[in-house]
Amino acid sequence: MRAADLKAVMRIEQASFLAPWSEAQIAEEIGRPDRAWLLAEEDDGSVVGFGGVMVVGTEAHVMDLAVDPAYRRRGIGRALLWALADEADRLGASRMTLEVATGNAAAIDLYLSCGFDVAGRRTSYYPETGEDALVLWSRPIRPHLAAMRAAREGSDVVLAIESSCDETAAAVMRGGRELLSSVVASQVDFHARFGGVVPEIASRKHTEAIVGVVDEALERASIGLGDLHAVAVTQGPGLVGALVVGVAYAKGLAFVRDLPLVGVNHLEGHLYAARLHDPRLAPPFVALIVSGGHTMLVHVPEWGRHEVLGRTLDDAAGEAFDKVAKLLGLGYPGGPVISRLAAEGDPEAIPFPRAMLRSGDLDVSLSGLKTAVLQYVQRERAAGRELNLPNIAASFQAAVIDVQVAKTLAAVSERGVRSVVLAGGVAANAALREALAHALGERGVRLVVPPMPLCTDNAAMIAAVAHDEILRGRFLGLSAEASAVMHLRGADARI
Repeated sequence: MRAADLKAVMRIEQASFLAPWSEAQIAEEIGRPDRAWLLAEEDDGSVVGFGGVMVVGTEAHVMDLAVDPAYRRRGIGRALLWALADEADRLGASRMTLEVATGNAAAIDLYLSCGFDVAGRRTSYYPETGEDALVLWSRPIRPHLAAMRAAREGSDVVLAIESSCDETAAAVMRGGRELLSSVVASQVDFHARFGGVVPEIASRKHTEAIVGVVDEALERASIGLGDLHAVAVTQGPGLVGALVVGVAYAKGLAFVRDLPLVGVNHLEGHLYAARLHDPRLAPPFVALIVSGGHTMLVHVPEWGRHEVLGRTLDDAAGEAFDKVAKLLGLGYPGGPVISRLAAEGDPEAIPFPRAMLRSGDLDVSLSGLKTAVLQYVQRERAAGRELNLPNIAASFQAAVIDVQVAKTLAAVSERGVRSVVLAGGVAANAALREALAHALGERGVRLVVPPMPLCTDNAAMIAAVAHDEILRGRFLGLSAEASAVMHLRGADARI
């Protein structure tokens, strides 16, 4: 920042704060050796944001940070904050502090998503409003800056951990694309006797497995902890007890080794699994995410931004497969066994309902179908007839697939995309793949489906997302918590 920029700076300052700095106050700050004041400019040189930081010893205090209201929600504030961190590091600071009004939700969200933690609260800090201020502290900034530089060069090495349900997984990846190792420890045998995942057992088994799984991932990659640039972990959504195990382990490792911590949305991981499989995949595209816990259609205008077009109103597809399999005495997990039986049956044998097929929206419902299967089985047994399991499986599977394909085609038409991603554990279903590939192929739309190891829960997809999060300067503080419910960032999200 120079004196000549002050008029433009003051315009933004006065539009951003109830009690703005005066021009004289900012002018006094410029050029001081223990200060750094930076601008964000448009291509034509117009000022669209600015920030200032003061360094005292090994601490840097963010004095001011503001973005032109017309340019907000574009990542400018985040870019400015990390540029100030770079200047603070150059001036000898090891971490940053700041105060932010408790009512400034957008600013709080920004700082927390850059890895700051709330360290305290100052009551009535802002005299003009009487509002309290939160005191925020960053973690050591140099490792974060190093990770971001490495990510820009494509050389960042990330250890990722996934524990959202009943697989304990770890992976090591370089540059967001080069998978050095991927280890998955399944708990399916422990849950099979109950016909589904038991959350308490899942948490306990994650606790037992996580150290060995992480050690094996590092060993297979020939990577030591000192070679890592960051630790990534699934923060949500999922079983909260299972998530807590992974998040706590990742936080502990990040704290002990002074490594940046990156939180990843499990659902976004499934989208990135498709990119790992096909590096040519590029937005915009529509994704059908079908798993044990989720069934949704998502429009992806660009990586990191999402628009949920439709979702299940009750059971997820994988959950419906499991429940029908349990009803038929086929064991757990239900998807693979129903798929195998269906290959031997007639998909038109039983007219199970296609709920919401013509609802006019992109939502789906599977609880009614599940009930229809139950009622059919009860009628057949009451009549003393032997169940034709292949026909039941084929007819049930066809009812699920018909609705999923129809809704996906509608989403493609609505958004005008030329690519579709099929992701999640149920994407392993061969009949769904074939039906979707055929329907989309007739329209000249490309279908991208990850291979089996990338469809089911794994940490490679978490590492891939983490690379882009590091590029964006998005991190977690050590106070971050696991979240059972976690939404994808919206299409209007601040990247």
